[in-house]
Formats: sequence, structure tokens, C-alpha cells
Amino acid sequence: MDTAGLMVVFAKVVESGSFSAAARSFGRTPSAISKQISQLEDRMHTRLLHRTNDGILLTDTGRDFHSKCAEIALLVRNATEDVDLAEGQPRGMLRVICSVAFGKARLIPLMPEFLEMYPELTLQLELSDRRADIEAEDIDAAVRFAEQMDDPKVIARRIFTNERVMCAAPEYLEKHGMPSSLEQLSQHNCLQVTKIRRRNTWDMMGPDGAAQIDVTGNFFGNSADVIYRATLNGLGISRLSYFIVDNDFEIGRLVRVLPEFVQPHADLAVIYAEKRNLSPKIRVFVDYLASKLSH
Repeated sequence: MDTAGLMVVFAKVVESGSFSAAARSFGRTPSAISKQISQLEDRMHTRLLHRTNDGILLTDTGRDFHSKCAEIALLVRNATEDVDLAEGQPRGMLRVICSVAFGKARLIPLMPEFLEMYPELTLQLELSDRRADIEAEDIDAAVRFAEQMDDPKVIARRIFTNERVMCAAPEYLEKHGMPSSLEQLSQHNCLQVTKIRRRNTWDMMGPDGAAQIDVTGNFFGNSADVIYRATLNGLGISRLSYFIVDNDFEIGRLVRVLPEFVQPHADLAVIYAEKRNLSPKIRVFVDYLASKLSH
């Protein structure tokens, strides 16, 4: 790789804060990124950063050098997007991160048609519920719950109307009974996504308006997909997005619990960085999802 290319890689490593984060944005391995930084240091005849357990630490020389590298990276990015805009042709690597459950249930089934429509695009998809800095990690778009929107520097377009419902496997209800009120949920094993206290309160909307119930249980999962699998296996009652469980209701694999209660306003959105020009690859991705999912 030429020196300018290595400088772009160096800028991304510094912005991302680690080799692994930079590797994800480029679609490479951390070891490959590390070798390229070593290459750049050899060409500059100086140490630019130190590797630490927590990430990286810039040297004084590296700090000064990074400002120049960042300028070059910005010029390259703008030039590439300008060419794509002029030609109007979506091409290159499209980097997307999506929540695990929605990715499996809705996003991936749509991708064969999308990639057939735009043969010059390559999709790099990460299914994860982690919080991602889309600018620092050079992610083109994130598919997230609109309720998670808290960054004023990004733009969100709602693409999917969703609500959360309570459900359980028939085997669990046969053994423990069907609750007849929200208050009776306290007598049941309720499955929770995290151990964060605020997530243990289920906000629901019922016939008499808004209601809250503090739930308890012996199982915590790190994603809605984990909770879904646990629910299918009869571990307890869960609150899940309707798009995850609708087919299971139809075939009787899961049963609605207190169907008069739902958690509304759990819509999905495509989130992308606010830029001077929106590149064709992001624009067509957002428009495609909106056309397929908005109904």
C-alpha cells in the first residue's frame, strides 16, 4: 500500500481508538491493520503510537502526524463520494450494523433482492446489539430502534412500525398458569434482556392507559434473540417485538400473554451520519428498506 493509503488507515485507527474497531470499518483483520501501521512507522522512521491493553496511545509525533492524516482521509472520502454522486451509481463496500433479532427476522431475507438490484455493491453486515459510533467506526448505516436515538449528529429515518408484546411457550403456561393481570406477573419467571435496573420495568399500554410492572426472574440475556430462544424453550414469560414472534403465534409455538397490553412506539429506524452529500449506496439502501418495510 502506498504512503497515502497507510495514512488513511492510521487516521481511522486513531479515530476508532483501537485496531479492532478500525479493522471492522475496513473489513480486515486487526493483525492486518497492525502490520500496516508498522509499515507506516518504518517509512516515517519514528514511533507513532503505543499499543496498550485499553487500545492505543499516541506519541507526540503521532499526535502531530494524525492531523495531516485526517485531512487526507477526509479529502479521499469526499472525492470518492463526489464521484459516486456525479455518476449516480451505488458501488463499493456498504457497511451496516443491525440489531440481532431484526437482522435475522427481517433484514437478511431482503438482501438477496437488494444486492441483485445493485451488483456493484458489496454488503458488510454486522448483527450486534452493541452501541456503535457510526462515524468513528466508518459505518454507513445502522438499523436500530428509534427509541435508542440520542445522537444529534446523525439522521434517522423510520422504516418499520413495531410494538412489543408479552408471550410464553405453551409448556410454561401449562405448568405455571396464565396470568390474568399485570400484577400477577410478579408471581412468574420473567425473562429480561439485561441486568440494568431500568430495563426490569415493563412499560405497557392497556385498556385503562399506561401501566408499569417491575418484573423479576432467574434468566438474563444480552439480546432480544437470546430471550426469544429462552422463551421458546419454556423458561418463562418475555416481552418481545411482534416481528420476532408473529409467526410463532400463528403456528402455536408461542402464546400471547395479556394480549390487551402492548408496548407501543418501538419502531425501527435506519440511522446514518449527517454529511454534506449522502452517497448513492446509503441512499438506495435506506430507500429500499423504507419501500419494503414501511407497510
